[in-house]
Parts: sequence; structure tokens; C-alpha cells
Amino acid sequence: MMKRVFLFLIVFFLSFGVVFASEKTEEQFDAGELIMEHLGDSYYWHIFTYKSLDASIPLPIILINDGKVDVFMSSRFHHGHSPYKGYKIATEADGEGLEGSIICVDDKGVYTGKKPLDFSITKNVFAIFIVAGLIIFLVLKGAKIAKQREGQAPKGLLTVVEFFISFIKDDIAGPSIGEHKYKKYLPYLLTAFLFIFFSNLLGLFPFFPGGANITGNIAVTLCLAVFTFVITNVSGNKHYWTHIINMPGVPWWLKFPLPIMPVVEILGLFTKPFSLTIRLFANITAGHVMILSFICIIFIFGEKSAALGYGTSVLPLFFALFMTALEVLVAFIQAYVFTLLSAIYIGMATEEEHAKE
Repeated sequence: MMKRVFLFLIVFFLSFGVVFASEKTEEQFDAGELIMEHLGDSYYWHIFTYKSLDASIPLPIILINDGKVDVFMSSRFHHGHSPYKGYKIATEADGEGLEGSIICVDDKGVYTGKKPLDFSITKNVFAIFIVAGLIIFLVLKGAKIAKQREGQAPKGLLTVVEFFISFIKDDIAGPSIGEHKYKKYLPYLLTAFLFIFFSNLLGLFPFFPGGANITGNIAVTLCLAVFTFVITNVSGNKHYWTHIINMPGVPWWLKFPLPIMPVVEILGLFTKPFSLTIRLFANITAGHVMILSFICIIFIFGEKSAALGYGTSVLPLFFALFMTALEVLVAFIQAYVFTLLSAIYIGMATEEEHAKE
């Protein structure tokens, strides 16, 4: 078993090498550019590059400009080298802060100062659809098997589904929210955990359908945190809001005339989702940067000398393999931490006032 895992990881990193080496033949290897390209989003899904062949999956471009809707495939931009229908993918030459976004241009390809409303299906959005489809398939298929095997011991896919449900129910939702209230919030907590976990795992694969940096995109983690924020505060009972506005047991001079404690508590409402956003985003991004940095060391030395590249490849490859194994664990831990903290916040908002002795 260990030999198979090790062989898979070797092939995993050699797939990086095929892409990196092919890019090296065209121009000087730029580690920073490659890492940032992986961390960022894109209007097409790159598969591989071989000599002059650049294979990628074009994605739908959906733009609204002056009330007009334009829909076409990203292949019309020819990997960002050509404008189409008065639009183009901006480069550094078009201005600071515009690079990578779609801008309006004139007949000569010059930026007009306008940007359309962009609703395009980018690489990260398409990857989110894949993860969502995987979760839907897993749950629906598991439910179908459960009906067919009612009263029998679970096996196969049903075992995986039951493991996730039991884990979230017994170890997170029940203890954090309460045995009588957790069922209402279990679907959200289970969805959040599975989405983060599968997104983290797919992000570790450099080939399609993996390689998209979903949870390393702060917009995605912010959206997840906003869901937790809304559910928590909408579910908040009288006891919860009383502790925020007029915390009992606190000296009156901390609440009037200068409401120090209420201000601190209200700020706490927003720092909780902020911490959820940054924690998930930073940990996943850091892991990707570390792995790619170790791999890039090989090609930086290889650019100086082929013998030097091969000679120094063993140590960076070992550390990259170690970091990848560690990131698999981090993928689970970060999904667990986000879900656990969400459950704790919901539990605090729905906790009933204890009876006075």
C-alpha cells in the first residue's frame, strides 16, 4: 500500500514537471509568476502545455455592458492575446489593478476606461460546480443505497456517507448546539464541511478536475463566513441579544454613558466571521505556496544546469511530498475547525438562559 501511495505522489509531482519544463523552453522560468497564476483565478482551465501546444478548457464569458448582455467562450480571447467584441483580458500594460480582469477596448485594443459587469464562469466557479455536483451525488446516492439496504449493515459508498453524517452530528453539531436543537442546523454544517473538505482535496491535484484554488480564494471563504454570520444572528434568541446590548454582571459605568461593553460585543459579531474567513484562506494559501516553492527550486537550479537541477531535486521533492501529505491532513482539519466554530457560534446564539438557583 505504501509503495502505491509513494508511486502516486511521484507521478503527481512529475505532472508539475511536464508543465514547468515545457514553459521553460519558451521563456525564462519565473517561480513567482507561476505560483501566483496557480493561486489566482482564470477564464480558462489550463490542462497542459507542450511546445507550441497550449491545451485548455474554455469557459463561458458572461458580460453586461450598457444594458447589453454578451455571452461567448473564453477561447475567443486566444489565451488573452486578442480582443473580441470590444473586450479583452487586461495585462500590466493596461494599468495597475486591471491585470487579469475583462475590460472594454476600442478598435485598436486600447482601454476605454470602462469595465463591464462580469458574471463569467471562471475556473474557481466551475470548480465549485464540480464540488457541489460531487456532494449532491454522494448524498443522493448514499440515500438511495440506504433505502435499498434498510436494516442491513452499511458498506461501500454508504459507509462513507454515514461516517460524515455521524461525525458532524455526534462530534460537532450535537455537543456544540444541543441535542434538542442541532437537527435544524445539521444540513448547513454538513454541507459546509463537505464543501471545504472536497475543495481542499481537489486543490492539491495539479490536473483536471483538480488544481483550482477554491478555498484559497478569499471571496469564497468570506461567502462561507457570511453564511455562518447570517444563520447565527438570525437564530439568536432574546438571551443572546441581551448579552450583547446589556451584558448582565458588568458594572454600569462600562455601559453608560459611554457604551464600552456593547460596542465591544457588537464588534465581536463581525470579528468572528472575519476570523473564519482569514483562517481558512491563509492556511490553504500557505500550503499551496509551500508545495509549489519546493518544486520551483528544482527548476530554478535546472535553469542554471541540468545536472545541478537533477542533483538538487531529491531534497526539494522530499519536502514537497511531505508538505503534500501534511496538506491532506490540513484539508480535513480546516474543514473541521470551520464547521466546529460555526456550530459553537450558533450554539451560543440559541442557548437558553439558565434558571437562577
